[in-house]
This record gives sequence, C-alpha cells and structure tokens, in this order.
Amino acid sequence: MKWGLYVVMALCVIFAWSKFNKAEEEIQKDEVRLVELKNSGDDEQAAADLETAIESRKNEKTFSGILLAFLTAGLVGIVFVIHVLPAIAQRFTHAVYDSAEMVEKDPMHDARAKVAQGDWEGAIECFKLAAEAEPLNRLPWVEIAKIQLEQLEDPAASVETLRTAIQGQEWEENDAAYLMFRLAEIYNEHMSDKPSAVSVMQQVIEQFPESRHSANARHKLREWGMI
Repeated sequence: MKWGLYVVMALCVIFAWSKFNKAEEEIQKDEVRLVELKNSGDDEQAAADLETAIESRKNEKTFSGILLAFLTAGLVGIVFVIHVLPAIAQRFTHAVYDSAEMVEKDPMHDARAKVAQGDWEGAIECFKLAAEAEPLNRLPWVEIAKIQLEQLEDPAASVETLRTAIQGQEWEENDAAYLMFRLAEIYNEHMSDKPSAVSVMQQVIEQFPESRHSANARHKLREWGMI
C-alpha cells in the first residue's frame, strides 16, 4: 500500500511536469509566430487570436506549475515523514542512550519481538534465555506455557514447562502459588484431568498453610466438589 502511494504520487508529478514543459514550449512557438504576424501586418485578427491563445497557455502553465509544486512537496513530505524523520529520531535515540549506557537490554525484548512476528518456536527459545538471565522472574515461564497452550495447542508441553519451572527454582510464595494455580487450571480446563488438578491444589494447601493461597486452593476444591 505504501509503495503504491509513492508510485501514484510520482506518476502525478511526472504528468504535471510534462504539462508544464509542454505549455512552455507551445508558448514559445506561439510568441515567435505572433512576432511574424505583427511584422507582416497581413492578418491582424489572427494576431489577436494568437495573443489570446498565448494568455490562455500562460494561465495553463501557471496552474501546472502550482500543481507540480504541490505534488512534489507532498511526495517529498511523505518520504520525509515516513522514512527520513524516523531514521533521524532512531539515530538520535541511539546516540543519546547507547553512548551514555543509560539503557540496559531487556532480556524479554527479543522474545516479545518473536511473538509479534508469530515465530512461536523462536519466542520460546528467547523466553528460555530470559529465564536464565532472570532466574527469579516467573514471567518467561508463564509466557512459554501460554504459547504452548494457546498457539501450539499442546497442553501437555505447557504442563511440563510449568512443572519444570516449579521444581527448578526456590520461588517466592506468591510466584510459586501463581505457577501452581496455573498448572491446576490447565489440568482441569484443557486436559480434563481433575485428579491432577486436585493434587496440585492440595500441594498448595500443604506448602502454604494459613495463607490466602491456601484459602484460595480450598475454595477451588469446593467449586470442584472435592471438599
């Protein structure tokens, strides 16, 4: 769509330029002819008609010139705004932040870029690298499980990812409980494996007694008719 607009604008500029040049050539020819008619004195009416035609072509030339200027300015403006200005802004941003080392690379940046591109396998690999870079951040594991569940339609892989995360790290209470609740949800809603879901909720109750996580797990078990 963008390049199509450029082509249309360029063709309009070429057309306006052609009309402008043609009008100029015709005016020059008519002015030479007018001088010849006036010098000969043979046909005053023809000379008068030619003068009128020359004025008309001058008006046409003026209009073509205005149109040419407008279209050229529009084409240059579009190219500047879409291509040149962002490039200048990007260079300026890098010059400020990179040289001063004010911004650290976000470990999740590459993974998010892969997600935006629909490269699910690539995103999973990048999220794994992010998990290695930030071992206490649960988000990479959650995102991997989400991709496996929703995009790859592989709930078993999603369960395996969450189990690996839960067992492979000494998590803070809130993080561990979140991962366990997510695991139970997948067991129950996507794999129709209520016994496994119940087992996970019981682990939450045992691991975090007298906590809101334990209370939430008991509430979930009541919903499932297990208490």
